[in-house]
Amino acid sequence: MTAAVFRRLAPWLQYVLPALVLIAALLFKNLTLVADELQLKVFDTFQRIQPRIYEPQPVKLLDIDDESLRRIGQWPWPRTLLAEMVAKLANLGAAAIVFDVVFAEPDRTSPANILPFWPDTPETAALKAKAETLPDHDAIFADIVGQSQNVVTGFVLSGGTLERMPERKSSFAQAGDPARPFLIGYVGAVNNLSAIEKASAGNGSFNVDPETDGIIRRVPLFVTLRGIEIDTAVDAGIYPTLAIEALRVAQGAKTFIIKASGASGETAFGEHTGINNVKVGRYQIPTDNAGRLWLHDTGVVRERYIPAWRAVAGELKPEEVEGHILVVGTSAAGLQDIRTTPLSKVVPGAEVHIQILEQILSGHYLERPDWAQGLEYVYLVLLGVALIVLIPLVGAAWTGLIGLGATVGVNGASWLLYANERWLLDPIMPTVATGLIFTMSSVMNYLRTEAEKQAVRGAFSRYMSPALVEQLAKDPSRLVLGGEMRDMTLLFADIRGFTTISEQFKGDPQGLTRLINRFLTPMTDMILQRRGTIDKYMGDAIMAFWNAPLDDEQHAAHALDAALSMFGAIEAVNNKIKAEAEAEGGKFFMLKLGIGLNSGVVCVGNMGSDQRFDYSVLGDPVNLASRLEGQSKNYGVGIVLGEETQKRASDFATLELDLIAVKGKKEAVRIFTVLGPPAMKNEPKFQALAREHIAMLAAYRGQKWQDARAHLKNCQALDGAIPDFYSLYAERFDFFEQNPPGPDWDGVFVATSK
Repeated sequence: MTAAVFRRLAPWLQYVLPALVLIAALLFKNLTLVADELQLKVFDTFQRIQPRIYEPQPVKLLDIDDESLRRIGQWPWPRTLLAEMVAKLANLGAAAIVFDVVFAEPDRTSPANILPFWPDTPETAALKAKAETLPDHDAIFADIVGQSQNVVTGFVLSGGTLERMPERKSSFAQAGDPARPFLIGYVGAVNNLSAIEKASAGNGSFNVDPETDGIIRRVPLFVTLRGIEIDTAVDAGIYPTLAIEALRVAQGAKTFIIKASGASGETAFGEHTGINNVKVGRYQIPTDNAGRLWLHDTGVVRERYIPAWRAVAGELKPEEVEGHILVVGTSAAGLQDIRTTPLSKVVPGAEVHIQILEQILSGHYLERPDWAQGLEYVYLVLLGVALIVLIPLVGAAWTGLIGLGATVGVNGASWLLYANERWLLDPIMPTVATGLIFTMSSVMNYLRTEAEKQAVRGAFSRYMSPALVEQLAKDPSRLVLGGEMRDMTLLFADIRGFTTISEQFKGDPQGLTRLINRFLTPMTDMILQRRGTIDKYMGDAIMAFWNAPLDDEQHAAHALDAALSMFGAIEAVNNKIKAEAEAEGGKFFMLKLGIGLNSGVVCVGNMGSDQRFDYSVLGDPVNLASRLEGQSKNYGVGIVLGEETQKRASDFATLELDLIAVKGKKEAVRIFTVLGPPAMKNEPKFQALAREHIAMLAAYRGQKWQDARAHLKNCQALDGAIPDFYSLYAERFDFFEQNPPGPDWDGVFVATSK
């Protein structure tokens, strides 16, 4: 029952299972981390092929580089020195002075902090007393920061503890749904000193949120602290990151506007869910659903760097500072502010903020449009369905080429949209899903094909040669079920005198079975080895045919060859049986074989009933082949073949036997016997026999009995003569000489037995 159910379901399973893979690919797209990582790698490749071209913008990196450390001293520098630098930059008209540095601890060079390290000696006592009256460096720095009104400080959100919430300098307006659920969240913070933080015009997070492989590709514009009770405002716990906060301060703006949708989970399929865009001052910035901006990398460009020592020394020109956003950061390896971007393995962290600002100021964005995911789903469905349908129709090879073409096409389209429109469309998930669907469909098609092959092998292995079975298994379509008309050669063979032999085994049916099996096995081998198909076994008889289910243009020759080889095989069987009988003191029963062969157009196919059927043949040539096998005993030959078989294998050494109307037939047929393979036909002794044989039959049909006897005697004296056959004709000559058949006699012998 299970096998039958599987056979019924198999045609549907080859479509259903790949379809389930397609559905799974759609449902779990955002959970397939491997595909997501591959997607990002493709986007990296796009950027390496065509990076963003650097165009100077009013944003620069004041780089605390190795030269600055050599000139000024180790980091951290005294806050008084930083205060001087801030004052100089403010006086030169800087739009914003941004510190990619957190001032979490008091300045260790402040008098109050350094006095405890002075030795207590009479000489230092007076100095300590005077030093205690000096102002605190952090206070000086905070005062200058407050006076400048354009300094942006930075803090770090983390997974640690939260001792104090960072101070927020801006207000928020939210268009649409609350944005906080979509933002990247943290639970702890490392803050600046309170005095410095309060004095600053802006305060932003350093967090840049690299991907799982450590590469920074998307930079958040806002982040949030989790665990904050939202009781008075929906924007509680939301903080700008350093770049967007610097842009706000540079414009003198007060408010961020964040547009989000889908916080309630009620968006339609394909609609953008999450944060859509952010507005600050005159800039409206598209983001992904987590409020991140895609980094379109230029690689390291030295033109955007200004050594920090020049700012400290007052060597900067007004045109280098005025209207610029200046980010104070470091490229010194020892200070460990190193990041990795798609184009650079080692880049200062501050440069990431600068590149984001450059993109915003120039309006240059990489975007993943709202409709991108919907388009990818539609493409995936259409291609997946096409592959599922095509594999059973055109095969895995052509479908694979189509899938490969589609994969190349989608990757090419993705590249063109990136290069021309700066759109990021995912070529990986469709490619991966296509591969999975193709693999599953191919596997199912393979299993279905193998099931068909196994069915063919199971159906034909018992009565076809293994070579033919394998050929048919490779191409089951060559088997036409239900019946077809074919020109074929039929063979019937059985043991002569089997009734007498079986009577000797009345008390030993197992012995009779073993004897039959010893006979049938080598006979079957001879047939199968010569491309024959076993139709059935009927007791001691075998029915076989050629040219079905596979084509065999030489079917008559192969059948004749098989018939001749069967006599060699039965001789070997008899020798073994005789040796065994002599060794055991038993009686030896010689097996004698009779074979009938005939060719003609017959119907071949699965025949029978709905409950049981067999691959067999029907037609008048089949019946005649059976009758000819019966005549082999009457004519004293081992093989009798019809005229159609003799015509199709005329190169064999054959002799005509008679013109006979077999029992059950009114129409006469010419019958032959075969003495040997084609090589014998050209032998002189056979040719001599054939000449006398033909002359004898001509005299016989001409009612020239004396001439017929003379030729018959000549035949009997030659090598290869058929004693029983010629004895039969000698009796006929005597009979007809005494009982002339008359002038209308056509030479046809009417058989009265099978």
